[in-house]
Amino acid sequence: MKGIWVVAVTMLALAQASQAADATFTMKIMTPETALKAAQAAIKKCRDGGFQVAVAVVDRMGVVQVLLRDRYAGAHTPRMARAKAWTAASFRTNTGELADATQAGRPQSGVRQLPGVAAVAGGMLVEASGSTLGAIGVSGAPGGREDEACAVAGIAAIRDDLDF
Repeated sequence: MKGIWVVAVTMLALAQASQAADATFTMKIMTPETALKAAQAAIKKCRDGGFQVAVAVVDRMGVVQVLLRDRYAGAHTPRMARAKAWTAASFRTNTGELADATQAGRPQSGVRQLPGVAAVAGGMLVEASGSTLGAIGVSGAPGGREDEACAVAGIAAIRDDLDF
């Protein structure tokens, strides 16, 4: 019994030492100017394709940094763009992939029932050097594939700014 107690105390001491070493952390997030540049590029791509959309860019925690709505985009598009961006950031996956993984009958299907989740294509992670910096969501094109293409254009516009 005494041996078990010593092992438990030793493990507790190691866990506390590990926690003390990890009491803080540093992370990188996009500047508002970078988020705006991405949103503007995404809107331009969609506009050039004849689509009126809204674009949301969120930080890695899912907090909105930029939200733009083109002049004729539907009233629902800002909320959906934000939901797509938040979902991508929250689940650390592009929403098109999440849509496939959460289809009815699949083990992760319950994710769709969580408030605020948008399991439809158009939300993309913004990453650089192996770190998630945030996400971009686009809503208003005729389908998720088109929304996603505009999000990709937004990310491409800031790629050189992000690589570190």
